[in-house]
Amino acid sequence: MKLRFTTGVRAAVAVLASLTMAAAGIAAGTSGASASAAPAGLVMLAYPAWAPNTWYAIGARVTYNGVDYECIQAHTSLTGWEPPNVPALWKPVSGGGTPTPTPTPTAGTPGKPGTPSVTGTTNSSISLSWSASSGTVTGYRVYEGSSVVATVTGTSATISGLGTCTTHTYTIKAYNSKGESVASGSATGSTSGCTGGGGGKLPGAPYLYEGWGNPPNPATVMSATGIKAFTMAFMLSGGGCTPAWDGSRPLTGGADASAISQIKAAGGNVQISFGGWQGNKLGPNCSSSSAFASAVQQVINAYNPAAVDFDIENTDEFENEAVQDRILGGLKIVKQNNPNVKVVVTFGTSTTGPTYYGTRLINQSKALGVNIDNYTIMPFDFGGGANMYQSTVNAAEGLKNALKSAWGWSDATAYAHMGISGMNGLSDQQELTSVATWTQIRDYAKSKGLGRLAFWAVNRDRGCAGGGVVSNCSGIAQSDWDFTKVTAGF
Repeated sequence: MKLRFTTGVRAAVAVLASLTMAAAGIAAGTSGASASAAPAGLVMLAYPAWAPNTWYAIGARVTYNGVDYECIQAHTSLTGWEPPNVPALWKPVSGGGTPTPTPTPTAGTPGKPGTPSVTGTTNSSISLSWSASSGTVTGYRVYEGSSVVATVTGTSATISGLGTCTTHTYTIKAYNSKGESVASGSATGSTSGCTGGGGGKLPGAPYLYEGWGNPPNPATVMSATGIKAFTMAFMLSGGGCTPAWDGSRPLTGGADASAISQIKAAGGNVQISFGGWQGNKLGPNCSSSSAFASAVQQVINAYNPAAVDFDIENTDEFENEAVQDRILGGLKIVKQNNPNVKVVVTFGTSTTGPTYYGTRLINQSKALGVNIDNYTIMPFDFGGGANMYQSTVNAAEGLKNALKSAWGWSDATAYAHMGISGMNGLSDQQELTSVATWTQIRDYAKSKGLGRLAFWAVNRDRGCAGGGVVSNCSGIAQSDWDFTKVTAGF
């Protein structure tokens, strides 16, 4: 997916990226905090006020509107990048001089259960097990999002009555008369019964990008919309065949990892997207399919995502047949080693279906025996015209026909292996996808049994009528998170 900017935003982000990479070789420092007098000998930390056009190293602390913040990504500040507006750059550390206490569980509640594992699946059930909590335990509740789906006294459970070939994410909380424990880590599993290999419906998962566009707090968006999953973008090369967020942010320990932790703590899960329109990508940098698969495995091991999404675009990957084949060979290895992780390929389209390179990608996946779970098209920036709903449907039907031709699938099986990833509001070509149009597209996807729905991007899911194509809003009149709410209903 393109990192779609106006010229001014592109320039600002380029400056930020270059400064961040330059900072990698500089020891991070903190702004000097001075002690000021306080009553009864109490020492309070007074941090300098945040200011625009100022260099901030990782760990630097500032005060803004009475709240203290710590820098989590080195940058030079700009007007509009005030700390509460850019959680990718700053995290709050107090309410203004007084450290925020670490929340503690209610006295007497059980300890945190172990992260569950999927121990078995059928067409209609998923079985889990986990290690026991410390303390006095009456039982355990299994959560899917905020809903309790099972209550047991032991450390295993089977959730029944599920749909065939569907994907679910669960957390565990122990309880006793004093209350509940904190939630365990999450586990994702899929019921069996998928036809034609692969497939399986994923929850709606709009793209969330920590690199620009005033990234929203994902837990806040989840609470406001009911969305349970995000597609995190983009995993690139941090040098050679080493994965890094955007090629510059660390695989773990940074803003992306923090966002994923918030999502999982709220009962959700993530798809992680590799590639995109631009940047230094893993496909061209990894020397072989096995090397590419090893890079992907590092990411899977770090985050246990529900799916890995390979956004194959531009001349360096999509239109480079050797790199296409290298990626597909890597995905075959990834799927063999991680059967419970969905493998998605996402690529551009024409208004009538896949182009030459999209058709080649589909045919080569069949020829190489790659078990792709979902083929997602991006029906925007494709000459969609005034009727984006019909143009999207036409493109999707063209994808269905290409999949049937390559794999010999029925209509139903082809639809189950398909996805749509749109662009909310205005596209780069000024194509307009309104909230009403996106609702039509979602309903089409549901009616046909498509396996994936996403859009670019949550960062842009805010109104700014007449604002053009920018990183932090849709360019149209809308309420915050309208497109995300629609996608949650997929």
